[in-house]
Amino acid sequence: MAQALFVTTTDIAKFTSLNGNLDPDKFTDKMKVAQDIHIQSILGTKLFNKINDGIVAGNLAAPYTTLLTSYIKPMVIHYTMVEYLPFASYTFANKGVYKHGSENGETISKEEMDSLIEKERSLAQHYNERFVDYICFNSNLFPEYNTNSNGDMFPDRDVNLGGWYL
Repeated sequence: MAQALFVTTTDIAKFTSLNGNLDPDKFTDKMKVAQDIHIQSILGTKLFNKINDGIVAGNLAAPYTTLLTSYIKPMVIHYTMVEYLPFASYTFANKGVYKHGSENGETISKEEMDSLIEKERSLAQHYNERFVDYICFNSNLFPEYNTNSNGDMFPDRDVNLGGWYL
């Protein structure tokens, strides 16, 4: 099965704080990681495959196009950033791993990077909540959402992530 990317590199550059001059090869792999890890667990295997197959075949129709454009794409965009940001300042090359520096800039601290990642995660979770609300209210339009079985990934409807509660 061929796997489509649910967003383009242009979408990532346009709807995040990434500079449009950034080489798309730097984050394209993170788009796939975001889909495989985050989006498939939110959609479940059957709905994920339905949308993927429709994109690959070029015949994705309404209401799936609405679901993709209004709900899934924003999640993919921000989960891509969650996956990309920890690697943003590194280059992997034949002679090793290099950390970027700049003559007229300074490297941010780990705390600042963690803050950026958490901001992107917060945005992704917001779109995740919107998706779950929409899909639960319109589940009759998307029968694949509730028909996973055996080895399929079942959709994760719990949008509240754990953490410390004080």
